[in-house]
Amino acid sequence: MEAFLGQLNAIIWSSALIYLCLGTGLYFSVRTRFLQVRHFRHMIKLMFDGRSSESGVSSFQALTMSLSGRVGTGNIAGVATAIAMGGPGAVFWMWMVAFLGASTAYVEATLAQIYKEKDDNGLYRGGPAYYIEKAMGQNWYAWLFAVSTIIAVGFCLPGIQANSIVSAMNNAWEIPALATSLFIAAGIALIIFGGVKRIAHFTQIVVPAMAVGYILIAFLVMAVNIETFPAVIKLILKSAFGLEAGFGAIIGMAVQWGVKRGVYSNEAGQGTAPHAAAAAEVSHPAKQGLVQAFSVYVDTLLVCTATAFMILMTGLYNVAGPEGSVLYQGMSGYEAGPAYVQGAFDTVLPGFGSGILAISLLFFAFTTILAYYYVAETNVMYINRKVHRPWLVLLLKALLLTSVMYGGLKSAGIAWALGDVGVGVMAWLNIVACLILQKPAMLALKDYEEQLDQGIDPVFDPQKLGIEKADFWIKK
Repeated sequence: MEAFLGQLNAIIWSSALIYLCLGTGLYFSVRTRFLQVRHFRHMIKLMFDGRSSESGVSSFQALTMSLSGRVGTGNIAGVATAIAMGGPGAVFWMWMVAFLGASTAYVEATLAQIYKEKDDNGLYRGGPAYYIEKAMGQNWYAWLFAVSTIIAVGFCLPGIQANSIVSAMNNAWEIPALATSLFIAAGIALIIFGGVKRIAHFTQIVVPAMAVGYILIAFLVMAVNIETFPAVIKLILKSAFGLEAGFGAIIGMAVQWGVKRGVYSNEAGQGTAPHAAAAAEVSHPAKQGLVQAFSVYVDTLLVCTATAFMILMTGLYNVAGPEGSVLYQGMSGYEAGPAYVQGAFDTVLPGFGSGILAISLLFFAFTTILAYYYVAETNVMYINRKVHRPWLVLLLKALLLTSVMYGGLKSAGIAWALGDVGVGVMAWLNIVACLILQKPAMLALKDYEEQLDQGIDPVFDPQKLGIEKADFWIKK
């Protein structure tokens, strides 16, 4: 099974997807005149727009819902794996895909807002399947994305999150895998049967607390090892371009693993975050587009970087060559994955590292599974618009809970391989769609900026901009 998944990933994550992710981010950055820099302060202001309604959530709730998907095991185990397989240079390419990916995140989130609609329960729904159908007019493509996403986030990806929690709990307190898996499944069931509002209220409290707490611990580890900081920065930059002795042979792996784990972690272009973005109650689509662009910074430039610096500044890493040979030997005793970070914690809090990591992973991964459920449910609701099968939502709940149990009890290798397949397929479908459908998002940005310059709170009128099928925004 792992061999087959490895071959499949080699095809999906070929150089073509690597170049597509980086190239698309660069192209959108240039087209938007690097909005991720120009509007940085404005993004922060927009996060705290508190308006909400019975149909939608606030911008901050939408942000935390999307961040709950972005901030997960990819920020801990994913970063460790990227360093182990691609060297310290993989961190640089994670930064690069995050910086450029912020513009991609703007485009996909704005499109989701423009083409959102209300479902049968009066809740806002939107995402790639919706804007592909309405703006591109290709129902088959929309269905392909919807089905692929349901499989990816409803079954493949939750297993990775559950597996990391189980591994961390076992390392910390030797809790049996079955007991942890049952606990996770019960907690998830309690929330997802409460609907999107319960998910939003839960994530707006937990996500900021867990991110801030994790970063504070990381700063403590970094402060204790601050003398190594200049050398670590130099090592990252040199190995990113194959200039460091021993890393020249794996420069391609540094780029590949940096981009792969970067896309998996920050999800820019992957197509998951637009679903939460569409749920926000805003007066103009560009508002939520800018908020989602900022979320990429939070994920990669803060949380992922914190993990990377802890691993590198404490020397807790090994770098594997293409055939599994060790090119660089760091401190021994830790395998690639969460245990790296456990070791970093132990350097400043001896004996408490595994426990702190287990608690961090519990919250990170738990909220990510909730985000996955919401994304999958939105695509089920999209399909239900056509086939009217209410029981599909119940089937989805059962599928996701089964995935949590399965992922918690199987090896991490299979879980990560399944997740990489899911992320890769979604990224291919969504990035191509965003490139084709970019015009409405660009028109929205120009309109938004013009209204800002006039000193008014921007309001969206698609008819004035010549944007068709944005029915939600047309005043009846």
